[in-house]
Amino acid sequence: MNAVETPDRLYFRQLLSGRNIARTDPLAHQMVNFVYLVGDRQTGEAVVVDPAYDVAGILEVLAADGMHLVGSIATHYHPDHVGGEMMGYSIQGVQDLLELAPVPVHVQSAEAEFVKKVTHLSDAELVCHQGGDVVTVGEIPIELIHTPGHTPGSQCILVHDHLCSGDTLFLDGCGRTDLPGGDAAELRDSLTKRLARIPDSTILYPGHDYSPFRGGSASMGDTRRDNPVLDARNWF
Repeated sequence: MNAVETPDRLYFRQLLSGRNIARTDPLAHQMVNFVYLVGDRQTGEAVVVDPAYDVAGILEVLAADGMHLVGSIATHYHPDHVGGEMMGYSIQGVQDLLELAPVPVHVQSAEAEFVKKVTHLSDAELVCHQGGDVVTVGEIPIELIHTPGHTPGSQCILVHDHLCSGDTLFLDGCGRTDLPGGDAAELRDSLTKRLARIPDSTILYPGHDYSPFRGGSASMGDTRRDNPVLDARNWF
């Protein structure tokens, strides 16, 4: 489990499904999703990004760190990130989370209908956002960056010098666009325009461990150097 220490009060943890949580779940091992915990060490408040597979395990990590949950953020609606039915499997997610910790679920407005369909949550349980909105946890601001393409309401979260990219951007490659709601032109613009302002020093934390020999994260500078999807000239 990776704990990221910063000079300020930021609390940040990266959990790998199948290893740090859901250790006995074969699908979690196969899908290698990352779950992120972001919060304020001084107030003890935290949000979880893409809670799936093992809700109790996620909450146990928070409790062991002396933190308590005040919200959830969904990068996009796919069941391996928010829970639901997939490939004949039933995956734990935000619906199970809210049964244990009734907190708001932050989504992009363009993703709300998809999230409700997959998770069976109601309008009252979602907080809908536009790109550029900020969710504050304690005194920690989290910017929500709308990055459509993998899905209509995909979003990345930017906090301090950390970018959690969901399935928009991986260390190598990017998310698929051949699933319902995917749009290759939108994803190209998200990668080459919407994320262009992110400094090279920012550390990228993807939604899956598809590059296991790279340690689960990389600077945006290294990613721009190594990942061809960030170069608009490589899109047709």
